[in-house]
Amino acid sequence: MATKGERTRDHILGEASRLVQRKGIGATSVGEILAAAGVHKGSLYFHFRDKEEIGREVIRQAADRFLGFVDRSLTGTTPRMALENFFAAALAYHRGTGFTGGCLFGNTALETGDADPGMAALVDEVFVAWMDRIARTIADGQRSGEFRDDVPARDLAQQVVATLEGGIMLSRLRKKAAPLERCIENLKIFLHAAVPARGLRTRRR
Repeated sequence: MATKGERTRDHILGEASRLVQRKGIGATSVGEILAAAGVHKGSLYFHFRDKEEIGREVIRQAADRFLGFVDRSLTGTTPRMALENFFAAALAYHRGTGFTGGCLFGNTALETGDADPGMAALVDEVFVAWMDRIARTIADGQRSGEFRDDVPARDLAQQVVATLEGGIMLSRLRKKAAPLERCIENLKIFLHAAVPARGLRTRRR
């Protein structure tokens, strides 16, 4: 059973996470975290050195939850089905939020990429772990003939992540599912498309 101190720390992080998801790390003040958590400054600083430590712990906890989500949803009887199940789960998640908040990691990458190398490196670890999982599934699908094999699996995985991030951003901006839905459908086409053989391309000229 968690101690009172552990429960307080988790409560502070939970409230900080909700604020950071909506406003970003830089725009979230210690005062807002204190007010949301209903704790005194002394209690917060007993558990954390500063706001930066809170921000890093928010990202670490969110990373564990997100990668667990990827592992649970990136499953299926075939690699293609596994990837499509992940796409469906990602769309359902963001639909459930009303397309508010977007992707915490994408948001934080944009916010800290030039200003906070330590935080940027932490976020990059999440993207690398995410792409590793996608790349393994795509490589399995390339071996079984389900996905195009003229592009390395790692490059295709990067395209998947970049396209999803763009779709999430546009759906958040417009508060509509359509941008993310279109990105997902176009990813499916892209992953299954094969580049024509050189001879065929030559004959078409």
